[in-house]
Amino acid sequence: SRSLGKYPQVSNMGGGTTVFVGNIPYDTTEDQLKEIFGQVGNVTSIRLVYDRSTGKPQGYGFCEFEDPEMAASALRNLNGADIQGRKLRLDLADNDT
Repeated sequence: SRSLGKYPQVSNMGGGTTVFVGNIPYDTTEDQLKEIFGQVGNVTSIRLVYDRSTGKPQGYGFCEFEDPEMAASALRNLNGADIQGRKLRLDLADNDT
């Protein structure tokens, strides 16, 4: 079974903790992203998305923060940030699963 981390799932009335990150350079690692996003708050997980058939990165992923305020800070401070010549695109991920 898959662990959802140490925090229980709660309904957070519009205060999402997971940020969608698009336009990630293909050679960027999860550790590099964790270092970048860690500048704005406590990161609980980073997940890059890979093509199932080739194993190559798709150029997007998700970053989960400890609380909604940190996720909002990431949106304010890192949306459009230049990483290796590419501007990151950030948005709150849909937490209604």
